[in-house]
Amino acid sequence: MKKQLVLMDHDGGVDDYLATMLLLTMENIELLGIVVTPADCYIQSAVSVTRKIIDLMGFSHIPVAESTVRGINSFPRLYRRDSLIIDHLPILNQKEEIKTPLLTETGEDFMIKVLREAPEPVTLMVTGPLTTVAVALAKAPEIEHKIKQIVWMGGALNVPGNVEKGIEPIQDGSAEWNVYWDAVSAAKVWETEIEIIMCPLDLTNQVPVTSELVQNIGKQYNYPCSNLAGQCYALVIPQDYYFWDVLATAYLEKPEFYELKEWETEIITQGVSQGKTKVVKGGRKIQAMDKVDKDSFYNYILQQWKR
Repeated sequence: MKKQLVLMDHDGGVDDYLATMLLLTMENIELLGIVVTPADCYIQSAVSVTRKIIDLMGFSHIPVAESTVRGINSFPRLYRRDSLIIDHLPILNQKEEIKTPLLTETGEDFMIKVLREAPEPVTLMVTGPLTTVAVALAKAPEIEHKIKQIVWMGGALNVPGNVEKGIEPIQDGSAEWNVYWDAVSAAKVWETEIEIIMCPLDLTNQVPVTSELVQNIGKQYNYPCSNLAGQCYALVIPQDYYFWDVLATAYLEKPEFYELKEWETEIITQGVSQGKTKVVKGGRKIQAMDKVDKDSFYNYILQQWKR
């Protein structure tokens, strides 16, 4: 079976690392590289973790590039510090040297290069803000036709957002963080004709990270992927935590688990609803993951991290 060409762009949160691990287990995917966008992380730690994960899983030929873009609204420091913690987990620090290459070119320039040189259109798996994608498109508009689709964890269509008033008091609670970090760039991507498949909060809210599942991952701790995944989830289990990026990424290999629904939408870039993905008649058409077979999804990730 011909492999699907994928370029990943993540922003260094706990679930971004787990999505990276899941993506690396997929046999039908040819991963061309990983771009790390400096949003939900401290970038040096996030790049380090990403390279160490790739080494751990035996794919040190896959390059990593650091994006130099900047957002409008910073993620809270409490969220970003997880990248520092994970970079110090024992399982990621068993060797002195990191073999996975860190490119000297920026993440946005690397994205342009990969798309230009790819023999066929590439799927962008984006689990953070769309800023690096928007900047790459602005610098090299011709790459748009080389993007097969963007599979994106982001947005909230018919449920409240996760930008809480207690953290961002001037917001109305409708925004999702991956949009809110840089809604202007998200809106620019919305202006393209690229197919967008969203994994919105509407669906992720239905797929929590449960204590039972984390314990089941722990029972597989003798497998390196399960060991690392269990440690990462143990870090966040006291919180209300969901399968955001992992749920979005699983779609690449198991689309049959999901039902999609088309919506007409726009990105709000100003005011108290900045970062809201608004359902509006006549808006930009996108496909959103609407339903998922949860049992199959849970079993799938347990299976993949046991390989």
